[in-house]
Amino acid sequence: MAFTLATWNINSVRLRAGLVSRFMQEVGPDVICLQECKSPVDLIPFDQFQALGYAHMIARGQKGYNGVAIMSKLPIKEVAAEDFAGLGHARHIAGQLDNGVTIHNFYVPAGGDVADREKNEKFGQKLDYLTDMEQFFQRTAPKASIMVGDLNIAPREDDVWDHKKLLKVVSHTPIEVEYLSRVQASADWVDVTRQDIPEGRLYSWWSYRAKDWDAADKGRRLDHIWATSDIAPNASNSQILREIRGWDQPSDHAPVLAHFDL
Repeated sequence: MAFTLATWNINSVRLRAGLVSRFMQEVGPDVICLQECKSPVDLIPFDQFQALGYAHMIARGQKGYNGVAIMSKLPIKEVAAEDFAGLGHARHIAGQLDNGVTIHNFYVPAGGDVADREKNEKFGQKLDYLTDMEQFFQRTAPKASIMVGDLNIAPREDDVWDHKKLLKVVSHTPIEVEYLSRVQASADWVDVTRQDIPEGRLYSWWSYRAKDWDAADKGRRLDHIWATSDIAPNASNSQILREIRGWDQPSDHAPVLAHFDL
């Protein structure tokens, strides 16, 4: 079965329902994983998306913040929704397609502004969340699985606009990169985007603070698509749809896509 999958931090699915609908009509991936939905599940405008061919949805939601959802043209059943680090946040949902492929959708905590868990509780929560992810995948030993989401870490030097300037900035600090690398090693995950685009600067997030985000181009690659090594060779056509960051009233993230032929 061949399908295209997208991951997108939408930064309020209700506020940007029109952008999601436009994306569905103009790009139309088979599976769309959203993060930061900022909505209880029953208030996600699913009827609007269902009318565009996305007949299936699994989700976890909260009023005003967090929230993850998977919308699919293909049948999908919920198989997990973990509360990593015991935060009580809606940050994970997992579903399985009819071909047996499991899709994990994550919204990893951003971690606040100070990269020190003694001074910043949110940074400690982020590291604990990543540790729980690592241990979860060590226990479950996933196969035929895809992991996507806003992982809130840009791991490589060419995943940020200036490696040296951002070494002490949360999302690119060495300790975060180390914790993320442990998550990746925990299930032999392959970074599908970098498998397809091994060299060069890639970004999926640009701050709202820049008056002209496109010209400044001070981005970071915070959004990822990984696959277990048994199916990673079947991934192709990875893209980051930068132009969508320029749509009216956009999210500060752009969608990331990959195609799978399984």
